[in-house]
Amino acid sequence: MYDLTLETFIAAADCGSFTKAAERLFISPTAVMKQINALENRLELKLVERSSSGVKLTPAGGVIYKNAKFIIEYSQKSIAEARVAASNYDTMFCVGTSLLNPAKPFMDLWYELNSEFSDYKLRLVPFEDNHEGILSEIGSLGRKFDFLIGVCDSKQWLSLCNFEPLGSYKKMIAVPREHRLAQKSSVKPEELHGETLIMVKRGDSETNDIIRADLEKNHPEINIEDAPQFYDLNVFNRAVQANSVLLTLECWQEVHSALVSIPVEWDYSIPYGILYSLNPPDDVLRFIECVRNS
Repeated sequence: MYDLTLETFIAAADCGSFTKAAERLFISPTAVMKQINALENRLELKLVERSSSGVKLTPAGGVIYKNAKFIIEYSQKSIAEARVAASNYDTMFCVGTSLLNPAKPFMDLWYELNSEFSDYKLRLVPFEDNHEGILSEIGSLGRKFDFLIGVCDSKQWLSLCNFEPLGSYKKMIAVPREHRLAQKSSVKPEELHGETLIMVKRGDSETNDIIRADLEKNHPEINIEDAPQFYDLNVFNRAVQANSVLLTLECWQEVHSALVSIPVEWDYSIPYGILYSLNPPDDVLRFIECVRNS
């Protein structure tokens, strides 16, 4: 963090003698003299006046002496703080959280199991539900986050992480508050005839592909409109602006205040759980094992 010859320079100034500084530092007087000479050459400043009676600081040396003590003290404090931070980091789990993948289910689980990890702390790390960048966020597991928790049957997500299922969320629809179906307590698929249904495009989610195939075969009167394979807030805004029906999940009922979520009379759901790195450290694996045994 700093030039170690500063300590030799301070010792020489405090002792007023190269010989006495050498005794304090357990090195030879010649080594002290060489270090002071090297420091003066490096700084291009004369720092001490040498005489038969010892050494005395020059005006420039007085400035360096005062500031060198501060530099050393500040450096030592910084190193101590860094060590504390490193220690805290080693006993900390970082949990990702976003609008569509909030950390609350993880927090609920954590408070059930944290007696096994009493020396650990949690840090919530926010991220954006951007359909173009979400794969990068999933790929950050093990670096940016230790865990994410969310719904997942995405083939692309599962290629980038491990997944420990905790349960499932029912597939629902959401409609704008002024939509003709907004007051319904539940709907049958045939009640969506004539509507535009926004859902993720085919190919990444097995559950969504099964729902699409069912609707295309048995309810061709529903106009299916593709959304990106990963929802973000723009998809919810799109449903509001177009007064369309959005295929959604029961865990997203509070995502957009202008939309009303309604159960559908079918048996479709998507699993949710903990996402973690493909190459997790031992403490992450230990936590996952506790989850499995709980």
